Amino acid sequence: MVQLLTSTLEYRRSHFTKLIITIVRQAMTYRRGKGNPLTRTEIDRLNGLLPSVEFKIPELLDPGFLNSFVQPKAEEPPPQMAESLSKAKAQELATQLIEITKLNPQARGLRFEGFLNELFAGSGLAPRGAFRLVGEQIDGSFKLHGQTYLVEAKWHGPQIGFADLMTFSGKVAGKASWSRGLFVSNSGFTAGGLEAFSRGRQTNLICVDGLDLFEVLSRQVSLIDVLEEKTRCAAETNRAFVAIRDLKLYHE
Repeated sequence: MVQLLTSTLEYRRSHFTKLIITIVRQAMTYRRGKGNPLTRTEIDRLNGLLPSVEFKIPELLDPGFLNSFVQPKAEEPPPQMAESLSKAKAQELATQLIEITKLNPQARGLRFEGFLNELFAGSGLAPRGAFRLVGEQIDGSFKLHGQTYLVEAKWHGPQIGFADLMTFSGKVAGKASWSRGLFVSNSGFTAGGLEAFSRGRQTNLICVDGLDLFEVLSRQVSLIDVLEEKTRCAAETNRAFVAIRDLKLYHE
């Protein structure tokens, strides 16, 4: 097509206008049949290019012809993830976190999962609640920049050690290769367990403890920033847990 247009311009210039009109008409018919009709924007772009080769085609500038095209709808900008929770929402979630301590052990776990879902949703992370697969329970998932994270949430009990980290890591490893895991333990993690977990294997987890949650809510630190920095640290050091206070995301 380019060679045809170029040759016509060079050797049969008087036929160029007829050739352009023929191409436009055939394109209109072909594109309409494909369900992708020619647009006014494309015709306007063509009319803008023609003067550069010293042509102006009245048929393509006719208002009736131009108005026969439907203007394409402006694309809506993609929804933006919240940079951080609003002050009111952060206070509401902080209150919920305190109230969870007053519940019985069984209710605490369920309410803690609900609290995390609200925290993820308020941060624009498209959370999904708990779901059960054959032989195992996943406490939920969320998406960060198109990457899916599976969630394990523990409210009470001793600090999480090597065995629990390995169990959840195995769950994540058993899913799609692009899956990652977020282990949230209100009680925290043992230093020995974290050290052992970081040796001899590539981590597919990042971890958050109760103090991290407190920092997010009380200092209104962006959860997205926290997860991004924890993921970056894990990639650089293979450490699954780095406390928010060590990520330098706020000033004391």
